[in-house]
Formats: sequence, structure tokens, C-alpha cells
Amino acid sequence: MRENGADGADGADGVDARLARRLAELRTERGWSLEELARRSGVSRSTLSRAERQEISPTAAVLNRLCAVYGRTLSLLLAEAESEPPRVVRAGDQTVWRDASSGFTRRSVSPPAAGLRGEVTQGTLLPGSDIAYDGPPVPGQEQHIWVLEGELEVTAEGTPHLLSAGDCLRFRLWGRSRFRCPGPGPARYAVVVVLP
Repeated sequence: MRENGADGADGADGVDARLARRLAELRTERGWSLEELARRSGVSRSTLSRAERQEISPTAAVLNRLCAVYGRTLSLLLAEAESEPPRVVRAGDQTVWRDASSGFTRRSVSPPAAGLRGEVTQGTLLPGSDIAYDGPPVPGQEQHIWVLEGELEVTAEGTPHLLSAGDCLRFRLWGRSRFRCPGPGPARYAVVVVLP
């Protein structure tokens, strides 16, 4: 299993290294300076530079802002950082990304494939974790949030929804969203995203 986190334990060519390279490529492809990307994304030039040089692992919120600027979902961004995408990804080979600062773990369940509109990911939030996003990476994307265990509060377009194990929330997202785990245990949930 490939894992990634702030400790850099995934090795020289792990998820962080591939992601850093892809972020630098996307900026270069557009001919943007770090200053221009900072202006467009609202992420500091210093943070962008350090992420591209793999000095830091970007947080979920930072990656969400970058995905919005580049018109990609996080799964697509991670897929682009991989080589030849397979049709089947075994559980032990699924990419796992951790944002230790927010208590969020994200598993890419769907085999990565550029150009397809749907994807499945699994999220886990530790009790007390709270992640807010300024907007979706692709406005108008459809999301299905299915809670597998624990409780999860999802706020979409200003409306909070408290979900328990087995509950599923479906919505189209144009604006802000927030995921919060009220506890007492972690919340594990599946996210199905369908691009417009």
C-alpha cells in the first residue's frame, strides 16, 4: 500500500514526489509564475513553492484550491501523477493520502482514469476533525456521501446535514462545503463524484 503524509515515509518516488512534480507541470503548462498561481488560488507563493519542491505535503484545503484553479478533481490530479492507469486497483494498491494536520485520510478507490466523469473515494475523519472547502474543484459536480461508520456532519451550500452509518446525502455543489466529525469515534465514508 502506498501511503503519504507529512512524515515523507512514502519514499523518493511516492505520492508526495509525484504530486509535487504534477503540480509544477500544471503551472508550467499554463505559463504561470508562482505569483500568478498564488493570485488565482489564494494560496501563498511560499506554500506553493514549498509544495512543488516537496518540502511540505499540501493540506486537503490547499489541494482543493489548486484543483479548482486547474479544473480537476483531486482523484484526477492524483491519477495524472501515476503512470499507465490500471482498470482494477486492488485494495492494497489504492493510493492513500493523509493530511495529519486536519485528521483526514483519503483513499482513492476508483482506478485512476483521465477523461471519465465518475469516481469513488473513501474518507476518514478523526473525532473533532473539521475541514472547510471554499468551493468544489469543478463547480456543479454531483456528490453522493455515504457514511460507512460513525457520524459525519456535511454542510453543503450552507445547509448542515448530520449523517449516521448507512445514511447517504446527494447534492450538486456550487459553493462552499464542510466536513466535520462530531465523534465520539472516527467517521468513515464513501464519496461518489460525478462531473457535470
